[in-house]
Amino acid sequence: MSQPTDSGLMRALTCRSWGSPESLVIRQIARPLATVGDVRIDVRAATVNFADLLMIAGRYQTRPDFPFTPGLDAAGVVEAAPLGSRLRPGDRAVAILWHGGFAEQTCAAVTETFVIPASMAFEVAAVLASSYVSAGLALVDVARLEAGETLLVLGAGGGAGVAAVQIAKAIGARVVALAGTAEKQALAVQAGADLVLSTASPNWLDQVRAFTGGRGVEVCFDPVGGTRSSEALSAVGWG
Repeated sequence: MSQPTDSGLMRALTCRSWGSPESLVIRQIARPLATVGDVRIDVRAATVNFADLLMIAGRYQTRPDFPFTPGLDAAGVVEAAPLGSRLRPGDRAVAILWHGGFAEQTCAAVTETFVIPASMAFEVAAVLASSYVSAGLALVDVARLEAGETLLVLGAGGGAGVAAVQIAKAIGARVVALAGTAEKQALAVQAGADLVLSTASPNWLDQVRAFTGGRGVEVCFDPVGGTRSSEALSAVGWG
């Protein structure tokens, strides 16, 4: 993404009414002013997530005032940081945002901004801030997945799904991955899934039960929703 000019303006993708992605417009707006405890970042990469679609449709858990810029994460170079903070101008960093990532510059709390190594691409860092944080919170903080347990991952070829597979394997769990296309199934295999099944398979639930010796899985991670959710819950064992 190009950097803002010295005019005090920058380009940003703006939302002025609830709607679809097609309703978003690139506009020249004022560069953000960092408040106490914030860093300002020259954005180089930001990811597009399902939550962004919900937000611009007015269906997300937070509804920013119009006009606003979507984007729940951003990776780039720190342009300004509070004195005495662990961040410095010039640092390569990634930030978790409430919104504002789809712009040439954005502001983020120091506590939600993290330095990234020189070897990490900005695009990779931006994915870490969204998919991996969400999957990590779900599996570690909420489900408390443990080594030796079995995790069922729906949408295993998507960003959050791949993150869930990799985090579960790092914990020491076994992973059953469910994905739609051959390409997404290959991604799940590459991420380390122990068993990869197609959503088109009429007996995938039976295959999950067979893999677990009839016990069922301990945890189900479902970032997709829809008709598969109730089916997936029936794959979870009792006790």
